[in-house]
Amino acid sequence: MNRVRVIVDQRERNVELLDSLCDFGIEASIDTLDIGDYLISDRLCIERKTVPDFEKSIIDGRLFDQIERMKKAYELPIIVLEGDSSEFKLKHNVINGAIISVYIRYGIPVITSNSPQDTASIILTMAKQEQNGLREPTRKNGRRAFSDAEYMENVIANVPGIGLKLARLLLKHFGSIEAISCADVKELRKVDKIGEKKAESILRILNGKYGESEP
Repeated sequence: MNRVRVIVDQRERNVELLDSLCDFGIEASIDTLDIGDYLISDRLCIERKTVPDFEKSIIDGRLFDQIERMKKAYELPIIVLEGDSSEFKLKHNVINGAIISVYIRYGIPVITSNSPQDTASIILTMAKQEQNGLREPTRKNGRRAFSDAEYMENVIANVPGIGLKLARLLLKHFGSIEAISCADVKELRKVDKIGEKKAESILRILNGKYGESEP
C-alpha cells in the first residue's frame, strides 16, 4: 500500500499532532480547508475539537452550524473530541445530549481521543482503511495560494521523522532548503533535536536520486 496522505487545515496547526502524524509515516499537506480540519478523502473529513472548544461551541451555538456544513460537504464527516472529559464545566447530561444529538440528527459519530498522539493514531487508522480503496484527500473548493515559506516548511516537514516544528527550526537555522541540503551531518546536528539518524534521513531525501532503493 502507498504511503497514506491527509490534508490538514492551515489553521489547525497543532505541532504535537502534526509531529505524531509524521512519526506514523503519514504525508500531511498543509492547506486551507473551507470545512473541517483533516481531509482523509473526497468523502471523509474530520473536525477535531478539544474539550474546551467543544464546550464553547455548544454554548455559543457554533457546533450545529459546523455540523450542518460538514454534512452538506462530505459523505462521511466525523468529529474527534480530544481531551480529558473531567475538564468539562457543563453538566454531563448537557455534553452527552449534544453528542447524541449530533449522531441522531445528523448521523455524525463523535470519537473520543485522550491526546494529540491518540488523535494522530485515529487519523492513521481511518486513512489506511479509507485510502486502501484508492481514495485520496481531494479538496472540493478553490484553494489559497501557499506562501513560499509554507511550501518550504512542507517539503522539510514531510521528511520521515521531522515534522513541522523541526522543519521550522531547520529553515530558521539554515535559511533555505538548498542550504539544508548542502549541509553535512555535523552541521545539521547543531539544530536542536536533530540527531545523526534524522540528519542522515534529511540528506538522503533531499539529495538522493529518484527511484533509488533505500539502504
